[in-house]
Amino acid sequence: MTDPGNRGRSSVRMKRYAGYLTALKHVSLILLFAAAALVIAHFPFDVDAPLTPRELEAARSYYEAAYRQPASAPSSATEYETRYLRVARAAAEAFHVEDLVRQFVERYGLRDKPILEIGSGRGHLQDLATDYTGLDISPSVAGYYHKKFVLGSATAMPFADDTFDAIWSIWVFEHVPNPEQALREARRVARDQSVLFLMPAWDCPSWAADGYEYRPYSDFGLWGKLVKASIPLRRANAFVALTRLPTRLARDLVARSTPTKLRYRRLKPNYEVYWGPDADAVNAIDRHEMMLWFRSRGDECLNCDGPAGSALTDLGWTPLVIRVHKGEV
Repeated sequence: MTDPGNRGRSSVRMKRYAGYLTALKHVSLILLFAAAALVIAHFPFDVDAPLTPRELEAARSYYEAAYRQPASAPSSATEYETRYLRVARAAAEAFHVEDLVRQFVERYGLRDKPILEIGSGRGHLQDLATDYTGLDISPSVAGYYHKKFVLGSATAMPFADDTFDAIWSIWVFEHVPNPEQALREARRVARDQSVLFLMPAWDCPSWAADGYEYRPYSDFGLWGKLVKASIPLRRANAFVALTRLPTRLARDLVARSTPTKLRYRRLKPNYEVYWGPDADAVNAIDRHEMMLWFRSRGDECLNCDGPAGSALTDLGWTPLVIRVHKGEV
């Protein structure tokens, strides 16, 4: 005969387990919805759109003012511009930009080939190739060149089709308001079988413009304090993977059948205070997204592993090296 006390205890345990399962189900649903919300919030919905004359002039004036300053300019009313140059030099040294580009030139035998640098600034890399052309929107940098310099925009280059055997661009496309148009132009002026070395600042953070990483908590209200406190979490690899990889997988499927549009997240640049790197960025482009743009047009990524590309797992700053195959489009 079954003990009624045991039956009662078993019933209590079953109810407790059922309660645990229900709670676990609710927590799982909450986490699932939260993860979906994060993915949607980070999805690159933006594509190229026409710019107003005011937007174009703001960008042009900003870089002209920044590059006009001498490298040793003292702190003064031009502190904004000189800080821009100091940060750019420090970043170039930290990431060994000159060494990376030199290796690119040597690996693909480009020393004497016609080469274009998009967004060449003061031309620090002009001596890495004999037949070098620098393109920049700032007229104030012209005096720094002893090789060819052309004043122009990345979105409307003053060159004929199939002009260059190689192109490189360092930390530029995140500052171009219509980056897909700039990619079209780069591909237009590049010859078939040419190689491109593209190194934007990938996935520029939305908080850079307001200097959250450089300013104290006392500078911000409650919402700003929460944003600043969230940055370590949002920089963690697990968070980055959660928000990027689902989008990359979905976009990879779409880009297999037809040339895809370049998708990115538009940012509001800070042209008043240069708190640090990417404060003046106008968009956040994911490396995998740019790789898809080229691959969907028949081009080849030379530093991607596998059919989907190493960008599925690459969460860092790796440059993109592309071999152009115009005959396959």
